[in-house]
Amino acid sequence: MQKKTIKDLNKNQLEGKRVLVRVDFNVPLNEELEITDDTRIKAALSTIKYLISRQAKVVLMSHLGRPKGKVVEKLRLDPVAKRLSE
Repeated sequence: MQKKTIKDLNKNQLEGKRVLVRVDFNVPLNEELEITDDTRIKAALSTIKYLISRQAKVVLMSHLGRPKGKVVEKLRLDPVAKRLSE
């Protein structure tokens, strides 16, 4: 079986569909909870933009740090969401 990539899906297969994308947004933050290196965010942008251009409804799934099942304020993905919206 030949490996398929996201580019093998045509617009009709994506249009209006929810697409769950697992992304690695485990980015380094400084003491003020500002992103110090957004390389991982930039790496995911081409996939996200491709799906949006095909009118897919993109749902991103990631984590930040290793909170061991607990909610840890400083490990929320708010800084990543802010950077993505820029």
